[in-house]
Amino acid sequence: MKTIILIIGLLSAVSLNAERIPNPAIDYDEFLQLTVRLQPIREKHRVTEADFIKMASEENTIILDARSKIRYDRIHVKGAISMPFTEFTAERLAKVVPDKTTRILIYCNNNFDNEPASLARKSRVVSLNVPTFINLHAYGYTHVYELGPLLDVNTTEIPFTRATVEKTEELLQSPKID
Repeated sequence: MKTIILIIGLLSAVSLNAERIPNPAIDYDEFLQLTVRLQPIREKHRVTEADFIKMASEENTIILDARSKIRYDRIHVKGAISMPFTEFTAERLAKVVPDKTTRILIYCNNNFDNEPASLARKSRVVSLNVPTFINLHAYGYTHVYELGPLLDVNTTEIPFTRATVEKTEELLQSPKID
């Protein structure tokens, strides 16, 4: 942990001393600081398969799928709401999750094996759970819990909704924009 803080501190110092191209709408240094502050919180908010299932059934809880809409349409955790990460804005999030005290459960492709077409594995250093967790906190949603383990999509107790064979074929023919 101390090594991570030291590295991020050095990166921040380097970026602070670098010649800047001004843009008041982008703050990389604050992103780095937020990431460091959230690391211990995220670790405490990673949950087991059993806890994810239990929490999903409780009041004031939603499952948020931040993958692309086409991937969501192919397969998603039953009951999940689609809100692609690229669509995150304060206004859009407020429409989907108006109460910031709502518990939000998140998952990503890297939580599931054996569904390569619809739950394609991403590089572990950029798996969708991490930026989703950070972004939701940045927008004021602090009750975010992340599915922790890697599970086999065919044996997990977490229920899925899958597109029909016909719908899957149609989706596969759609433009490859994900």
